[in-house]
Amino acid sequence: MTGDGAFEGQVAVITGAASGLGRGIADRFGAAGCRLVLADVEEPALAQAAAELGAAGVEATAVPTDVSDAASMDALAAAVLERHGSVDLLFNNAGVGIQKPTATMTTSDWEWVLGVNLWGVIHGLRVFLPHMLARDAGHIVNTASSAGHVVVPQLAAYNASKHAVVAISETLRAELANQNSAVAVAAFCPGVVRTRITSSARNRPERLLNPGEPLPERDAWGDELTRRRQEAMEALFGRAKSPAEAADILHDGLLEGRFYIWTDDIFVEGLRNRHAEIQDSFWEGG
Repeated sequence: MTGDGAFEGQVAVITGAASGLGRGIADRFGAAGCRLVLADVEEPALAQAAAELGAAGVEATAVPTDVSDAASMDALAAAVLERHGSVDLLFNNAGVGIQKPTATMTTSDWEWVLGVNLWGVIHGLRVFLPHMLARDAGHIVNTASSAGHVVVPQLAAYNASKHAVVAISETLRAELANQNSAVAVAAFCPGVVRTRITSSARNRPERLLNPGEPLPERDAWGDELTRRRQEAMEALFGRAKSPAEAADILHDGLLEGRFYIWTDDIFVEGLRNRHAEIQDSFWEGG
């Protein structure tokens, strides 16, 4: 394993690192020479990711973590600081999704999605940002998704969580600028990436399952249902990026110092229409 210079030796913490986009980020920044701390709730896949990265010559430590749980994130931060003393790159990346009509969403549905997608980012900032500010160094990447700017029907909780992540990221950028801080933040906004998010219910905690609903598949990768979900998504939105492709774009975006980092233009028309509607309605209102 050889680094590319810019990130050589930096400590990178990645949530949701066991599979999908998180694993792609781990592979890319491991190849760039980072020392990785991999966090995920899916322990077997997390251990496998750390082992495979280690075999490739990457320093990778696995820390089982539930990003929705404050104590679990406290433990992650303690483990990182004990081992490395600091954090250079923080990837608040863990995410889940539920596809169903808003009218049928239960309290447990909302709690699960917002717990991971929104509170995971909140806890990540809470436990790591003060250390970065104290050092006046580091780069935070919040995975916001294109769904942080436009909406897709039947994804109310996911859309809401990602819009909130965009807002938090923009707020933090303004605060850092006001402080003349050297800490940077980016809002990573992928379009469609070929991940396991369509089967993310495999990691849904029992306490947040809906009574009467079928139990989620605990290892659905590669099964027919997961393939059909992915094919339907790609048929609707176009060809998906692989996690490796998305991670390459993210890597280059950080080198270029971009705040918004997009993987494609799948949603650009919807984004333009949304902003035009907002602007037109504003002026119509006087």
